[in-house]
Amino acid sequence: MSLKIVFALACAAAFCCGQTESTSPSRTQPAAKEAPTAQEQANPLQTTAAPQAAAPVAEAGDQLPPARKPAAGAKAPYVIGPLDVISVKVWNNTNLTSTLDVGPDGMISLPLIGQVKADGLTKEQLKEALAKSLGEYLNSPEVDVQVLKVNSKRYFVYGEVSKPGEFPLVQETTIMDALATVGGFRDFANQKKIYLMRGTQKFDFNYKDVSKGKHLEQNIVIQNGDRIYVP
Repeated sequence: MSLKIVFALACAAAFCCGQTESTSPSRTQPAAKEAPTAQEQANPLQTTAAPQAAAPVAEAGDQLPPARKPAAGAKAPYVIGPLDVISVKVWNNTNLTSTLDVGPDGMISLPLIGQVKADGLTKEQLKEALAKSLGEYLNSPEVDVQVLKVNSKRYFVYGEVSKPGEFPLVQETTIMDALATVGGFRDFANQKKIYLMRGTQKFDFNYKDVSKGKHLEQNIVIQNGDRIYVP
């Protein structure tokens, strides 16, 4: 056999072996993950992270979550009392529009409906009560009520303040609110020893602490007849 034929057979055998190895499934285990390089450890943010799903965008017509309720702390509405002065207006009826004094018994008097109790009601509650009573005589009356002067509820501030005296208790008022209306303290006022008297009860109030957000429980809501002393 000539050398050329032997060489050709050897090449063909080698080619067949290579084809068999490339088409055979590999039984070897996958290579272990290589340890991160020093550069990757120093800059971990440069490594490729799995993409995160984007937050859904609200489309028109989607139901949005309910709005949060407003924080608590709104002032309570004023409650009408004896000797207060109020105005009652009935639209398109001047005969029923007038300024009224709340009597010592807490009652007011209007044409058509006579005596109506105002004591213990807010102006919105009194407005509804008047509209209901007038509705028996008028077609859908529109009523407005305003408090013109507060005579039934008041508090007092005494001592080392610029404007001591008597003050109307028109709305929910704390000790801090009351002290804000007296024009400031005098030079020798002891702002740490303020106190409120409610009958025989005594409530201490440290203005220095409360104004810095400390001991806020001392900043109580004032009641009718309370007396604040600034020594």
